[in-house]
This record gives sequence, C-alpha cells and structure tokens, in this order.
Amino acid sequence: MPQDVEFHLPFPVSCSPDLEGARRRNLAWVRQVGLVGEGRSSQWYASWDMPRLAALGFPYARGGMLDLCADAMALFFVFDDQFDGPLGRTPARAATVCQRMIDIVHGALPGRDADACAVAFADIWARSTDGAQPGWVARVAHEWEYYFAAQAHEAAGRLRGTPADMETYLHVRRGIAGTDLPLSLGERAAAIAVPPVAFHSPELRIMRQAAIDVTLMCNDVYSLEKEEARGDMDNLVLVIAHARRCTREEAIAEAGAEVRRRVVRFQELALQVPGLCALLRLTAQETAAVDRYVELMAMWMSGYHAWQTRTRRYTDAPHVVPATGLGYFDRVLGAET
Repeated sequence: MPQDVEFHLPFPVSCSPDLEGARRRNLAWVRQVGLVGEGRSSQWYASWDMPRLAALGFPYARGGMLDLCADAMALFFVFDDQFDGPLGRTPARAATVCQRMIDIVHGALPGRDADACAVAFADIWARSTDGAQPGWVARVAHEWEYYFAAQAHEAAGRLRGTPADMETYLHVRRGIAGTDLPLSLGERAAAIAVPPVAFHSPELRIMRQAAIDVTLMCNDVYSLEKEEARGDMDNLVLVIAHARRCTREEAIAEAGAEVRRRVVRFQELALQVPGLCALLRLTAQETAAVDRYVELMAMWMSGYHAWQTRTRRYTDAPHVVPATGLGYFDRVLGAET
C-alpha cells in the first residue's frame, strides 16, 4: 500500500459499540459456512478485521443487523480472492461459477454439494431479504447480479494485459467492487425506506454514485501493490497512467483529484437535499429517511476509509500472499476445470 498517500474525507467517523460481539459472531459464522479454514487461513482472515469494517461503515447497526453487514463484507473479500488464480484468467469459467450465485438471487437453493461461497451467499440473501420491502429486494437483486456478472469481465481485463479506457474501467470496477450493495445494506441496517421519488432524484443518485466512486477509487490506491502483483488491470492508477502516459506519482495524484471532485460534488448536493424534500412535499417521516440516507452514505465513505488504511489486507498483502500462484489459502468457490 502506498504509505504516503492520504485522502481527506470531511465526514465524521463513528464505530458501532457492538464491534467486539460482532467479531466473535462473524468468526463463528465464516467457519460454520466454510468460508475460512484453520491455521494460516484463519489468521490471515482475522487480520483483515471485517467486523471492524462493518462497525465503522455501519456505526448505527447492532446485533443481527451488524452481523449481516459483517458477514456480507466477509463474503465480498473471500469471494474476490477466489479469482486470484486460474479462475480469474478464464472469463467463461468465471461466468459459469458466478451464474450459480446469480441463480440464488432468483430463487435457486444451494444443493447438498454446494461450495462454501454459495452456502454463505444463500444465507446472506435470505437474512437480508427477510421482511424487506419488495422494491428494495428488486433493486438489490439487480445489484448482486451486476456484482457477480462483472467478475467475468475483470477476468477478460487480465487476459487483455493492459488497462481499459476510463469509461470501461468504471463500468467493470463499479461492478466488481459491489459498492452499491453496502449502501443498500446500510439502508436495511438503519431501518429506513427512502421514497422512490427521492431515491431516484438527480441529487441523490449523483450523490450515491459519488459515494461509490470515492470508496473504490481510494481503495484502488491502497490496493495498488496487491493488485498489480497479481496482474489486475481494473485499477484507477493503472488506467490513468496508461491513458496519460504519465508517471506512477502523477497517476496517484490524479486519482486523488478524482476523489476530491466527487467529495466536493457530494457536499454541494447535500446542501440541496432539504429543498428537494420540500419541493416534493415529503412527510416528516420521509424527510427523516432521506436525511438518514445522506448520513449513511457519508458514514460509509469515512468508515471504509478508516478501515482500509489500517487493515493488513493491504498493508501486508504482498508479503503474505505471493505474486505467483494462488492468491488465497482455501478454495471455497467450486469451479469446473
């Protein structure tokens, strides 16, 4: 991780008081569903501190809702690592295994011989949708589908061997980052229902995209060494350096500028939200939900940033997982050879 890079995100950082409990429960869950084995695998996973990410990103969550967020974060990162090997360089195989995950979204149940990722995701999907509003379920089903389907296109990028243009990069990166999903889980954890007319307003949609991009762009800088060592192409720094034929330092500086532009835009639009609620004549309850939604987007940006600057996943990754061979300790995603 480039140690001298700092991003100024002017949003408060809070932490759920249920963090220690979530740590215990999350470790038990990943072992129960088979996502994490014993020995080095368990130690390496624990060093990431997924529950801390959940507690910082969703500081208002407690108990079962915090557990849901922590477990979902665990699945994201363990699943992602399954493509750090032959599977991640075979788009057709990646598409096949991800289709099985997509099928779960649309009603399929894991069979008796299902792999750990399928078992874990089926559990997360069931828990997140239990009692959820139909509109939220429909939206999040699409977000999961986008996340899983994008894995094949990241694999295609590795075969290409050169970074894509900015537009293509953003499309693939927003998919493989799955950063829509934490925001949606945040809505569930906060027990809010944003009125569709407000959720789909230009102000809130642009703010949501800014929050998504800030998260993944900062992450691209901090995970640069890990991803470059493994041949990943969908990284903002690599995309900028390739397009502009500039130095690594210049590309990192421009990545920082991309983040700052989105932070400023988020802040500008946040000032317009009260007027938007008044214009739409939202009720006091609806307005409170919108205000909470804006707050949780800001919390996710600051919380994720606070986590990623300390987790050993990025600070120690090149030394723990070799640049050649497999990028994981346990194979927990079934893939045909």
